[in-house]
Amino acid sequence: MRENIGNRSFAAWKIVLPAALALVVLAVNGAGAEGLTAQQQLAHDIYKELIEIDTTTATGDTARAAEAMAARLKAAGFAEADLQAFSPAPRKGNLVARLHGSGARKPILLVAHLDVVPASRDDWSVDPFKLTEKDGYFYARGTGDDKYMAASFIANLIRYKNEAYKPDRDIIVALETDEEIFDRDGLGIQWLIKNHRDLIDAEFALNEGGGVGLKDGKPIRNSVQTSEKVALSYQLDVKNKGGHSAVPVKDNAIYRLAEGLVRLSKFSFPPHLNDTTRAFFGRSAQLETGQSGADLRAVASDKPDPSAVSRLSTNPVYNALLRTTCVATMLDGGNAINALPQLASAKVNCRIMPGESVDEIKATLERVLADDQIKVTQLDTPTLSAPSVLNEEIAGAIEKLSREFWPGAIVLPVMSAGATDGSFLRNAGIPTYGHSGMAIDVGESRIHGKDERVPVKSFYQGDEYLYRLVKVLSGGGTK
Repeated sequence: MRENIGNRSFAAWKIVLPAALALVVLAVNGAGAEGLTAQQQLAHDIYKELIEIDTTTATGDTARAAEAMAARLKAAGFAEADLQAFSPAPRKGNLVARLHGSGARKPILLVAHLDVVPASRDDWSVDPFKLTEKDGYFYARGTGDDKYMAASFIANLIRYKNEAYKPDRDIIVALETDEEIFDRDGLGIQWLIKNHRDLIDAEFALNEGGGVGLKDGKPIRNSVQTSEKVALSYQLDVKNKGGHSAVPVKDNAIYRLAEGLVRLSKFSFPPHLNDTTRAFFGRSAQLETGQSGADLRAVASDKPDPSAVSRLSTNPVYNALLRTTCVATMLDGGNAINALPQLASAKVNCRIMPGESVDEIKATLERVLADDQIKVTQLDTPTLSAPSVLNEEIAGAIEKLSREFWPGAIVLPVMSAGATDGSFLRNAGIPTYGHSGMAIDVGESRIHGKDERVPVKSFYQGDEYLYRLVKVLSGGGTK
């Protein structure tokens, strides 16, 4: 484990303090370059620093990123005891920072992950690990997922400190590693929950997972992720004795597996709505007209119309929110071009609706594959967590601020078909809401893709929105 940041030597701090202190002075005394306010300049510089630290799993160093953010906070006047930079393994880092409130209420936890998915310079039009501002956008790997939120939380924590803000509850920021690999080694959020639950225990958490949707530049929705589907993968194997390809036989492992996968491709799990998805479809109906709007309203009713379900299921996004899905994602078979295959394998990734039985998913797969020679093996352990209830305090704060920042946008509870670290927090008893304040045109998101980018305007607007939202939810005032 890397030492607590408070135990680092003075020599190490001499390197980082001057630059960080200069930024704090800038934040207090005046505006930054190119018309930015001092706070915007600070947020930009923290964002740039995080972006330009490689935090990919293969070659990156999230410990370096965690320590860099701890240095920013130390330079801003945070006590060493309130900055905990941990490294549970080489190149793996987590940071927990705390702004103390009056203690009248339980803390709020602000969560963002430091790691990013890989990006190849040959594929991109710009260097993916340099923050590039072009045509009204910030380009770089992690601009949206998730270094925007990490930078904003750190910049705003410094802003609260400079204002001598005394909230009714402690504000905790947790920046963690390995979200992009599902925290498979237990070194990120799971490590913090297991080893330092006291440092991150909170009434609720804000996390990634829900943003602001724009249509032709106009805000139409502000999403709040309250639940996630359960990710679980299976391996399918067919084995037989093989033989020489010059003497083929009917019992071919590849054919058996392929026929089973075709049957799986034609199967749909039954629809299964919950409070979040029912609210999502009902409120989304306000944004649609004609048959689509009617279908959304019908699906949100107590007795969803099967015809409406069928029509909406042709949309992959709606389909993923209506039911459990299982899809083949990898194939492997045979060992020589002139030999009959002795083994054919496939991997199937399932995203299971909250509340459905994991054991029943495997039984369903076996039934649909309809071949007892296709062995189904569960590959991982699911993280089961109940949806977080969107209470009046949180919903009211979001509704109020949405009207100010994005007039006309509806607040939309959503269930993520993907996965975030919110599932681990919910499983640990900390209600978690995915809510970023980042506004992007619907269908524009390039997260995990080529030339990932976010609008420059949305970066600064989102930073201000998160600053305001956390203050509303934390109460209190200046000293």
